[in-house]
Amino acid sequence: MKRAITGVILILVAAGGWVLWQSFQEPALPVSIASGNGRIEAVQIDVSTKIAGRVASVLVKEGDLVKPGQVVATIDTTQLMAEQLRAEAEIAGAESQVAAAEASIAQAKAKLILAQQELRRVQELLKKGHASKETYDIRTSEVAVAKANLKASEAMLVARQRSVDAAQAVAQGIQSQIDDATLVAPSLGRVLYRLSESGEVLGNGGKVLTLVNLTDIYMETFLPSSQAHRVAIGAEARVKLDILDIAIPATVSFVSPESQFTPKEVETASEREKLMFRVKVRVPEELVMAYIDRVKTGIRGMAYIRLSPLSGEAPEPWPDFLQKLPSTVHSANTH
Repeated sequence: MKRAITGVILILVAAGGWVLWQSFQEPALPVSIASGNGRIEAVQIDVSTKIAGRVASVLVKEGDLVKPGQVVATIDTTQLMAEQLRAEAEIAGAESQVAAAEASIAQAKAKLILAQQELRRVQELLKKGHASKETYDIRTSEVAVAKANLKASEAMLVARQRSVDAAQAVAQGIQSQIDDATLVAPSLGRVLYRLSESGEVLGNGGKVLTLVNLTDIYMETFLPSSQAHRVAIGAEARVKLDILDIAIPATVSFVSPESQFTPKEVETASEREKLMFRVKVRVPEELVMAYIDRVKTGIRGMAYIRLSPLSGEAPEPWPDFLQKLPSTVHSANTH
């Protein structure tokens, strides 16, 4: 009798467990929807120095949200400021040389005019027999010399102007280095790692911060060739995270043109033995912005992708468990 009761209890427990397990399973997907597991990811950006120098300040902490163009760190520019002052002095000196060359041109022109006037007077006197041929030759030579001096002065002016251009180019280069000493966030992101501190000396390309680019949130998954060839760029998708009971709308942004072995994160050995195609689904930026303070990377979940319909196949609606969307999406759809 006891054995019978024990058997009945075991059967009831097993049946209850099976029912409970079934209650947690998601309904079977329509054949027009593919799925694969993955995790939320984002592009990481290194904020690095363009010039070598000592870190003057790091203005953000790990976990801080930064906006595009926000100053996140600075490099000491004391030496560069001194070089800039010297370059400005060289510009001023070169400009004074230009002024001197311009004055020399004016002087050479005046001498040329005087020499030409003297030559004309000697020509008249020579015609009347009141001047010698020797005097005429002297005046002719003076005009030629005055013309040569004018050309030399004009060439000197060009050289002085080029010197000004060169000095200004040096100053602009130094100013560019000073500008590069202010490091700014290239995009909206969150500080993942703070890699340098004030006082550290870094070389060219030294990393100061690593940011997570929150304008490009996506999930990568892997699909077999039987499904991957039906995935189009821009196709509608859904992302279901393990920690949320809502589905996040997304679109396919990338389909690998070549197959590869799936990574170790895929659970079953039979799946890992297959050649799969990497597919990336991207969460819309406006949705990311609406929940920017709650966006986290590394969270695991599933990606569901609508496949291109076969000939004569009608598109099927999303299953009920993928119909519950974030409130901002519902609000946008009602307007």
